[in-house]
Amino acid sequence: MASNAEQPAQEPLEANGDRVDESAPLLGEPGDVLQRPGQSIVSNLYTGTAWLAQAGALLLVLLVWTGVFRHPPLLPLFSPHPLLQSVGVFVVIQAILVLQPTATPGDKARGAHAHAALQVLSSLIFIGGVVIIETNKVRSHGVHFHSTHGYLGVLTAVVLVGQYVFGILVWLAPAFLFGSGPDRVDRAKALWTHHRRSGYAVVLPLLLVTVATATATDYNVNVLDIRLWAVLVAVGLVVVGVYPRIHLRKLNLQR
Repeated sequence: MASNAEQPAQEPLEANGDRVDESAPLLGEPGDVLQRPGQSIVSNLYTGTAWLAQAGALLLVLLVWTGVFRHPPLLPLFSPHPLLQSVGVFVVIQAILVLQPTATPGDKARGAHAHAALQVLSSLIFIGGVVIIETNKVRSHGVHFHSTHGYLGVLTAVVLVGQYVFGILVWLAPAFLFGSGPDRVDRAKALWTHHRRSGYAVVLPLLLVTVATATATDYNVNVLDIRLWAVLVAVGLVVVGVYPRIHLRKLNLQR
């Protein structure tokens, strides 16, 4: 999650409305996929290549939900796990998309609030899914780790918790972390950059790989029969929808 505390001052807009310092995404020209002053934050969810990410996220939810409901009976201590986790992934993607194009301090503050709220929601959804599957394992005396998906699921959960806690601390308690020194803004910016980098380089890829490995679990192979290729299409759409919108200067990278 990103922080809105003491956001650094931004460079002025050019005559055409483009911002020269942080407006260049990974693919495209300065000003591409940039939230304009006064533009609704909702537009961040579909501008540029975001519609591709939305298509992939929706496809993933559709694959899981149709797979579960087409193969009754629903298992109270199992079926909610894939349903909840797929929605959790969807919410994480919304949290990323809503913050990416923000540029002005005001828009960054609103984007940070939306990003944080969505990530809190995603964490609650993921926790619900984990509680369901762990309760099932305990009550059925099942093996907790017997698949790649299981191991990656635990790793992903640990990484997500770290990312959530780190983001919340930087956002809500900058004075606790950095004190009141004159360099605290620069130190906060450095941590925000690490938070963004880890999100793109570690958290999202790990989350998507964990989703893909679910197709090899016994429940999917024997019951749901969700095809790996279909999940990979959804994952691919998310990747090509999210990563081209990355603003390199927000990661302290130069073009």
